[in-house]
Amino acid sequence: MKQLKIISCLLLCTLCGITLHAQKGARKAVFIIVDGIPADVEEKVPTPHLDSIAAVGGYTRAYVGGEKGGYSQTPTISAVGYNSLLTGTWVNKHNVWDNDIKAQNYNYWSVFRYFKQAYPQKKTAIFSTWLDNRTKLVGDSLPQTGYVQIDHHVDGLEIDTVRYPHDKNSWYIHQVDEEVTTQADAYLRTNAPDLSWVYLEYSDDMGHRYGDSDKMYDAVKMVDDQVSRIWNAIEYRRKQFGEDWLIFITTDHGRDSRTGRGHGGQSDRERTTWMVTNARDLNSYFKNNPPGIVDIMPSISRFMQIPIPLDNARELDGVPLIGKVSLAQPQAQLENGQLQLQWRALEKKGNVKFWIATTNNFKEGGKDEYRQMGEAPLAQEKATINVGQLPSGFYKIVFEGPDNMVNRWIVSKK
Repeated sequence: MKQLKIISCLLLCTLCGITLHAQKGARKAVFIIVDGIPADVEEKVPTPHLDSIAAVGGYTRAYVGGEKGGYSQTPTISAVGYNSLLTGTWVNKHNVWDNDIKAQNYNYWSVFRYFKQAYPQKKTAIFSTWLDNRTKLVGDSLPQTGYVQIDHHVDGLEIDTVRYPHDKNSWYIHQVDEEVTTQADAYLRTNAPDLSWVYLEYSDDMGHRYGDSDKMYDAVKMVDDQVSRIWNAIEYRRKQFGEDWLIFITTDHGRDSRTGRGHGGQSDRERTTWMVTNARDLNSYFKNNPPGIVDIMPSISRFMQIPIPLDNARELDGVPLIGKVSLAQPQAQLENGQLQLQWRALEKKGNVKFWIATTNNFKEGGKDEYRQMGEAPLAQEKATINVGQLPSGFYKIVFEGPDNMVNRWIVSKK
């Protein structure tokens, strides 16, 4: 009789799609990109569900576009922003300059590749209203990405013109977003993949077509409803199975100030975005600075305990938004054979070490040889390093603090 009860239970769980391997305290993460919603619009339109998530963790204005006028300046274009999040680097590294994705540099790994490299037995999922997110940006099953595989995906619906006939008002994109959300909700509830990405597009389509308008504002309200269903799914998992879930919701770019229809440039409104998260241990960097989209990837990696190889970690442009961080905002100038270095100390104790390379072999899949060229108290926030014996028109400088590292390049204009 006892054996029969066990078999019946197993059968019931199988029919209901409920996972039997839920582990109390297991860490899970999901990030959502809702396309093309500038910060002022997100703040203007009522978004009670996003607000409820922010009440658990936090909300902040953020930015995309790299350093304006600097070597990392990055177009405020959709795929460019997605890949900046996925890789934790700006366009000068990942090399996705537009939505064509013609020459992506896969030497800058996505968070999915790091995750599967560290935990091949754990599960990943992508729910997306744009097929290229998985096939090109993540590089699912490509040799260039080490054949990283996404375990479950719902995408490509936007090219199914039978189920979703294309109309001039892009309502079919909203319908695809709805199906993506519905399937994400169901799969997260029943299968609880360890790392997931949800992408929704309709808000950007409304921005392009109608600019700052009721159509755009209604699309944001739809986004809020869709996010709530995913949030409810992970809250269900947390309460029923005791899992520890992290969620980040953000957008990939703002919009132009004149009409709200365009984007791609470096105006303040195009660069200004936002983040919502349920993270409870947000640090002072999140709370006191507009973080960049590149900061989400190292935050997820820290939460999910994903080890990043040293050579790769030295390339990351992001700073973790959770837990302790030592420093941020590195600056460097070369003057008469000396590097004038500055940084913002987020902790006052400890030292910062300076590692310098004069090559960029990493870009081609090679290795850069770094030399430690000095050390200074973290609280000092500046240092001078003599590099007269290393004459070069190019320097990669890594600032290594006790809790994190940041990097800065010197690129000669000659």
